[in-house]
Amino acid sequence: MEKLALLGGVPVFSEKAPEELFRWPIITKEDEDAALDVIRNNKFSATDITTKFQEEFAAYQGTKYALAFTNGTMSLTAAMFAIGLGKGDEIICTTKTYWATIVPAVAFGAKPVFCNIDDMMSMDLEDMERCITPRTKAIMVVHYFGYPCDMDKIMAIADKYNLYVIEDVSHAQGGLYKGKKLGSFGHVSAMSMMSGKAFAAGEMGMLVTNERRFYERAIAFGHYERNNANFIKESEDLKPYMHIALGGQKGRVNQVCAAIGRVQLKYFDERCAEIRRAMNYFWDLLDGLPGIRGVRVDESTGSHMGGFYCPHGVYFPEELGGLSLHRFCEAVTAETGGVFISWEGANFCLHTHNYFKSFDYFHEGENVGAAFDAERLKPSEKKYCFSVPWFKRLDKAWIEKYAAAFRKVVENHTQLLSGDTDSKQGGRWHGVENEETQQK
Repeated sequence: MEKLALLGGVPVFSEKAPEELFRWPIITKEDEDAALDVIRNNKFSATDITTKFQEEFAAYQGTKYALAFTNGTMSLTAAMFAIGLGKGDEIICTTKTYWATIVPAVAFGAKPVFCNIDDMMSMDLEDMERCITPRTKAIMVVHYFGYPCDMDKIMAIADKYNLYVIEDVSHAQGGLYKGKKLGSFGHVSAMSMMSGKAFAAGEMGMLVTNERRFYERAIAFGHYERNNANFIKESEDLKPYMHIALGGQKGRVNQVCAAIGRVQLKYFDERCAEIRRAMNYFWDLLDGLPGIRGVRVDESTGSHMGGFYCPHGVYFPEELGGLSLHRFCEAVTAETGGVFISWEGANFCLHTHNYFKSFDYFHEGENVGAAFDAERLKPSEKKYCFSVPWFKRLDKAWIEKYAAAFRKVVENHTQLLSGDTDSKQGGRWHGVENEETQQK
């Protein structure tokens, strides 16, 4: 038995990997020249470059329309407005996601309804269907960590109950489900393109749809310079209200981001393919080990994970003698000499946050009205996940070192069982590790 570094043994490695193994996004002179063109010609608030990017992205996505916004949150908000989400409506969302996926629904007077997650941190479709009531208007689908949800079943359920589907593709740009782009299944889809995402274009969001009426409503919501007869052509109900932003917000993206986005799009699939080769090689090296599974999809089905954003593994403590995830992650981090920190958990389950229990959004003496059954949602709190390196290059030698750190901990996990008492699921709110605001 090899002594673990956390207990005084020699770590698997302690030197830093080459910077290019993790550098993202890849910015070249072509990106810089595109941004400088906007700066030198004072095109920040124009729309000519953004319009071209929207056309190119719609073609890439396989949708009729694309509309750029200031950020992903704004694009998701516009998607909710596009389907007519309003007071008294319910919208179902997985509890395991970032808050921006669903919090905007509250501003429309709608009620978020949370459903459980499965072992891949994805939407539990059986629980999701149980959440449907006569007030349900929409399902918010989240391809969490880039893992494609079962869109065949989701769309069938939506058709059965006459519901709208919004896809949050913020983790999954470029990903496929059975050969078709994620974000092209729902009635309307939205995504973040901020600098940390797989598709990184500074600070930006994108909405895509195949339906003109949703596209026009999204324009009217936050693009006041376009809320006019040049763009609102078919929506008679919107025409009396043109020339102002119906959402009261300015959603137009800065053209520096649009210019960078155009360049990034040209190379996006090629770069994502390299990421997938690297990430799949990493998980192949760990395949078959007890206690850990990669959050990844079987690519032989025609599905894939796009740029493998924020890669994670799922953890099964019962297969490792009950070893806590906290202790497991500490041990992995030690095997890299602290060069890589494996974070336990991810986003805390949203139904545990006080916002959805007691915040009085409208100052009416009532909370935001989120609907959830704490007992039914407990299974979501018992699903465990941990972060793994996000490789951008297929450097087999270095990937093997990282995989060896995880393998060493798994194969010698019994050394860690003594005194292991921290069995709670870790996580964070907006990047703050183990913040104490989580409420059980």
